[in-house]
Amino acid sequence: MVRGTESHTAGLSLPPTRHNVEEAVESLHQDITKVSEDKDNNSATPTGDPESSQDMFNVTIQLPGGDSIEIQVSTKELVQEIIQVLMEHEDSCHRTCFSLQFDGNVLDNFSELKSVEGLQEGSVLKVVEEPYTIREARIHIRHFRDLLKSLDLTDAYNGVDCSSLSFLSSISEGEIGDSTSYENNGKKKKRSSAEQGLDAIDCSPPEYILPGSTERPLQPLQPICIDNKISLLQPPQCLKSLIMSGWNPPPGNRKMHGDLMYLTIVTMEDHHINITSSNRGFYINQSTEEIFNPKPASPSHLSHSIVELLNQVSPAFKKNFSNLQKKRVHRNPLDRIATPYQIYSWIAPSSNHIIDCVRAEDAYNSRLGYEEHIPGQTRDWNEELQTTRELSRELPTDQHLRQRANFKINSDFVGASTRGAMAVIDGNVMAINPGEETKMQMFIWNNIFFSFGFDVRDHYKDLGGDHAAHVAATHDLKGVQAYSNLDIEELYVLGTVVLDYRGYRITAQSIIPGILDRKEDQSVVYGSIDFGKTVSSNVKYLALLQKACKPLRIMRHTVLNEKDEEVLLCSSVECKGIVGNDGRFYILDLLRTFPPDMNFLPLKEEDILKECRNLGFPKPYRHRLCSLRPELIESFVQYKYAQFMKIILDKSQNGELLQPDNSGDDSLKDDLRGADIVKEACKDIGSVTDYIFEIRFNSDVYSPVVRFPESQNQALQIQKRLLSEAATFILTVQIPSFIKACLNHVIVPLDGKTLKEALHTHGINIRYLGTVTEMIDTMQGRPALDHIYRILIIEIVTRSSKMILRSYLQGIEMSALSAAVSHFLNCFLSSYPNPVAHLPPDELLSRKRKNKKKMRSLENGDSTAWTSMTPADLWKQIQQNAKDSFDFTLSCDSVEQLVEKFTLQKVTLLREFCIKTGVQVLLREYNFESRHKPALTEEDILNMFPVVKHVNIKAKEAHELFTKAQMSIQQGGLKEGVVLLNEALVQFNNVYGAIHPDIAMCLRLLARVKFILGDIAEALDNQQKAVIMTERTLGYDSSSTVQDYVLLSHYCFASGHLPIALKLLYRARYLMLVTAGEDHPTMATLDSNIGLVLQAVLECDLSLRFLEKALEVNEKYFGQKSLDAALSHHLISLAYTSKVEFRSAMQHEKETFTIYKALLGDCHERTRESSAFLKHVTQQAVNLQRTMNEIYKNGSISTLTHVQTVPPGIDTLLQQLNLLNGILRINVGISEQNSKEKQTQKQNPRDSGEEHLEQEEGLISEEQKSNTETTRNVIKDQTEAELQKDGAEDQPTSDTAGKDGAEDQPKEETVGKDGAEDQPKADTAGKDGAEDQPKEETAGKDGAEDQPKGDTAGKDGTEDQPKDTSEKKPEAEDQNKDVTERQDGQTKDSEEPKDKAEKAKGKDKEATENGDAQDQAEEQTDVKDEKARERKII
Repeated sequence: MVRGTESHTAGLSLPPTRHNVEEAVESLHQDITKVSEDKDNNSATPTGDPESSQDMFNVTIQLPGGDSIEIQVSTKELVQEIIQVLMEHEDSCHRTCFSLQFDGNVLDNFSELKSVEGLQEGSVLKVVEEPYTIREARIHIRHFRDLLKSLDLTDAYNGVDCSSLSFLSSISEGEIGDSTSYENNGKKKKRSSAEQGLDAIDCSPPEYILPGSTERPLQPLQPICIDNKISLLQPPQCLKSLIMSGWNPPPGNRKMHGDLMYLTIVTMEDHHINITSSNRGFYINQSTEEIFNPKPASPSHLSHSIVELLNQVSPAFKKNFSNLQKKRVHRNPLDRIATPYQIYSWIAPSSNHIIDCVRAEDAYNSRLGYEEHIPGQTRDWNEELQTTRELSRELPTDQHLRQRANFKINSDFVGASTRGAMAVIDGNVMAINPGEETKMQMFIWNNIFFSFGFDVRDHYKDLGGDHAAHVAATHDLKGVQAYSNLDIEELYVLGTVVLDYRGYRITAQSIIPGILDRKEDQSVVYGSIDFGKTVSSNVKYLALLQKACKPLRIMRHTVLNEKDEEVLLCSSVECKGIVGNDGRFYILDLLRTFPPDMNFLPLKEEDILKECRNLGFPKPYRHRLCSLRPELIESFVQYKYAQFMKIILDKSQNGELLQPDNSGDDSLKDDLRGADIVKEACKDIGSVTDYIFEIRFNSDVYSPVVRFPESQNQALQIQKRLLSEAATFILTVQIPSFIKACLNHVIVPLDGKTLKEALHTHGINIRYLGTVTEMIDTMQGRPALDHIYRILIIEIVTRSSKMILRSYLQGIEMSALSAAVSHFLNCFLSSYPNPVAHLPPDELLSRKRKNKKKMRSLENGDSTAWTSMTPADLWKQIQQNAKDSFDFTLSCDSVEQLVEKFTLQKVTLLREFCIKTGVQVLLREYNFESRHKPALTEEDILNMFPVVKHVNIKAKEAHELFTKAQMSIQQGGLKEGVVLLNEALVQFNNVYGAIHPDIAMCLRLLARVKFILGDIAEALDNQQKAVIMTERTLGYDSSSTVQDYVLLSHYCFASGHLPIALKLLYRARYLMLVTAGEDHPTMATLDSNIGLVLQAVLECDLSLRFLEKALEVNEKYFGQKSLDAALSHHLISLAYTSKVEFRSAMQHEKETFTIYKALLGDCHERTRESSAFLKHVTQQAVNLQRTMNEIYKNGSISTLTHVQTVPPGIDTLLQQLNLLNGILRINVGISEQNSKEKQTQKQNPRDSGEEHLEQEEGLISEEQKSNTETTRNVIKDQTEAELQKDGAEDQPTSDTAGKDGAEDQPKEETVGKDGAEDQPKADTAGKDGAEDQPKEETAGKDGAEDQPKGDTAGKDGTEDQPKDTSEKKPEAEDQNKDVTERQDGQTKDSEEPKDKAEKAKGKDKEATENGDAQDQAEEQTDVKDEKARERKII
């Protein structure tokens, strides 16, 4: 059946064909209102949803030639969707120009199937070939070319057509897809098959993966390029060339015969064929390269498609094309679907440039998006963007359409802006003011306005010149994002994209209707065009902007215009209001939407608080446009609110406001007293009103030009005080909070991107990098922050070098670009002391210089000045930039000193530099250490890509559903959570299409919940899709990809696919080595995972190498006496036990026992279990020694105790993995769990307010945690005697071992709170950051996404597990058995939660092994019997 593989892509419940048809519909620019009803009805109920299952039926598609295909359809689907399915299916993919007929009637492509009378189960739809037009012929040729290139990665490497890379299928060798075909309950069968093949498993990793290796090769980054078995770079070649014939276009007399165009094809047999495309199809003509003879050849092989024609004339084509389509169909559909935004690879292999007529046509005809399909001319981007915002939002279906249209058009606009900006900077677009200086030139391309980020008219002269103009573009984009999020009716912002390309910053904006026909001063009806010298206002704009004041914390204020008249504003003076010819009210220049940062303004000393002065602030900076981040503002407001409440409580009697009584006058006095207290508190706190807490900011306070009336003096003083307090808040609260979160491993960034996101979540700007670095450097716990310190240094160095490269590139000619960039990189990273720049040939250079001088010489007058750069010069500039931009003193004169002093990796520096600058280098091994030749040549620089910043459109309703799912899971309702997650997936799919980081986030959580419920097949399937999406949308070497690989390997292990699990873990470790190095706390988790899987395949020696490295890292970052170290000791003890080296096992278990006893006490369950395991190991060591002695004496061992040498079982190792990765698997009925949950909540109505769980990060509620503690104590009392009895026995059982390993993690509940709750604003910042981030959604971006430490992958933040409570209830068998346990990055320091997780793990296992769960009372009574029985059995 066709849709068996195609219809449920990514578990999205919505087939990719639906996504494709929306793209087709929208790209054709059909009237939105016409298609809206179809799309909404189509997306309202997913195909896979149970409610719509009754609308599903099978139909037969009859193809020309007699073949038929059976597909499953829904009554709510469009006819166009069936057409898309047929264009993807292996048997009909070569057809494009056809219609569907039913009972002789042609079906309308945009009608729903339910509107077709008589269509039912078993109906036959007939494919009827239609005549070609020139447009249809071009579409057919393009589709044919796409089929030929379906396995070609060239577009992904070149960064075109939204293609991107995913290497999961190469890593796993395609075996994961096969692994999902097993039966849901066939565990034994799967594992037995895997175990049968253990002898054939090669578990040895490459040398560079092993712990301690200093080799960091780059070739394995893209394994597809090495492994010839699965090479997608060389798909079967079907043709040597397909080009448009030079005889095009057909002459008039041939048009009269139906000729549309001519093609020239060279087959694999070297036959040159000239083909005519006519309205009847394609046939061979008699033309040659020299002679035009359009008459049909004999035989002409007239066919309706090119594929059918070539199948008849080229046997090689027929064979290879068939093989190609088989491979294409078996490839995961998510590998083929275009991403919403273009992702660029910083490194790529060399590839052969082949002839491609479609690519050539696109390049020379300036294809603008989907314009070849559009009747008419270029797109009116502004009209499209604003029209979609005006769509109805009354009904849910209206909202779905509106968000989908907004997202799709914004995505198209970003793509078009990117192509246009590159064309402008490459010199391919004529300026609209060509007579002016190059910096001042502006451009219009495809109805998009482009301008450079230079101070063209001295607007920013007093604010920092070009530096201010450069940063103003991104500030303006932040303002556009803020107002877009508010979505205020009748208030419009421009489509805005900011790009950095080849050293230039360029802003792309949609065009306000009529703006080009008027002078600027005539257009602006609100705001100022000269930074406050002249100001105007408008009643309508004031009414609209007033709606944004409260959510954006903007204060209404009055300023003086040039006539000294008072003008009321609800924004900064730079914000301009322009009424377009379309009657819409536009705002632009939103660069001062957020208030200024006083720490970087040249202010008087008395304006700065003492705390800031003590830290050396204010500091000089490159410009005066430094502003506070919105996350910081929200955190600061909450901080001030806490102060406000404290003041009220302090000034009130008995800690609360006086309550009025019934005694008349006294009551009135009490009311007045209460009002006075609130008024005083408002005054003390700086509230803008006297009667309610309201913090707002005036962004114009420190503007050098703006003048205020005297009536504003008091308000200005309050504003200055608030801004000074906010500046102090960054330094004294947020930065220490960030550092503390890093110290407690709440935040564990892997690279510069995740560090930046964590800083931004806390409201800390990148310009504070130097301050954060110095604070860390002076801390007592500095070694535990080595990983953070290294990333900070790398960020400072690479960002400083990026600023130098920006001005360095602006004077370079295109012909010298690769030579210049390679020379820069040699000076930056190579140990070669005297790299020499290679200039192009003189004659070429002189000719180019003449032509180029007119067009572009923006910065440097001499285009060869770059050749004189030396490593010493560059590093002096880097030091100076580090001081100027980050106030950090970098005492390194060369890259060798930098690497040696901070133990950095040059490969990591190269990666970060290329990602930040858009440079793409050749995939090969670089010898940066050579002192005899430079590391790079100009041939190693393959390309330069733009670094794009744009507005992010969010699927609000989908996020609400996702949040509800989290809450449901948090309360133990996993089944309800699954339903909500599936609904959220449908909503995400409706808005974003088939691929998006948010969808990956949702799939990740769904996979986890499915795994907990025991549906490993579904978990594996969903996680596989999440991995592919993460690779393709965030990058194949991103931190989120690392975490997703770890989780996928976990599910593979659980399903018995041990070799694949190892490959995935090796891949994750390699990516970690390249991005962060080996000395990183996350590496301990990875190595522990690898060690456990290697134990499962009986590679104990290899396992010990990884486990010992994990122990070393844990001891460094968590302490030698930490619970993390105890866990590592216990895992090593298990490995030694498997090797029958009981003495070594005993030593490590002694360490575990000592740590538990010191931190948890003698009576703690983990301490007792460790003691039991230690006794067992000791007894086995004694038995072994007795055996050896007996053998030496008389050769007989018949009278001795048997030595137990059974290694830990798969289940035990899986439990260890569950705890390492923050997962606990429990099989239990959901209805039973819910009933027991209610019973327990009634029995234990205990209040627990000690810990704070962020909604996005929690799976266990506070009430449940309290219930857990209560029931736990009861069970512990009941079973204490039995446990002690068991502990005295010599049977440790694999479950005991598992529990030891599991419980080795937490310290105490208070420690967990220190690690997570003592961040004053971290939680708030996390939520703020979550809403604004595209990629890494939900809370805890401050660390959740950065760490593969317990499922804290990127983009999902910690949507599925709690940060500071990873507890598993000991009553798991009687209550909430399907509740997840989260061991996030910070749970490494959250001790008590892990303790609960440990206990739960053991007891959960009891529940599953005991068969069907019984009611709560019975199970509490039987716990001790079950535990004893379980131990004896195992």
